[in-house]
Amino acid sequence: MSARERRAALSPAQDKAFREFSRAVFADGALSRKTKELIAVAVAHVTQCPYCIRGHTKSAKRHGATSEEILEAIWVASEMRAGAAVAHSALAFEALDEAEDG
Repeated sequence: MSARERRAALSPAQDKAFREFSRAVFADGALSRKTKELIAVAVAHVTQCPYCIRGHTKSAKRHGATSEEILEAIWVASEMRAGAAVAHSALAFEALDEAEDG
């Protein structure tokens, strides 16, 4: 039995609700399905979920994203993750100041 089947068997209401939520989130709206999938590819790389990376990369391609667009989304994710590390240097500077004052 697959993990998806086990989840559905053990908690059918929650599994159904999550699948319906996912369908609603990825439906065309103010953003196209393609754009949402590119966002999901980027987020999957930041959260480092291998299942999400595979699934959303394939789905982005199915919904018209080019390989170049997918890689560009990955580069955006990389910059955001690296940018967060640089921004958090402010905490290190505060700790240094506290250590020097203390």
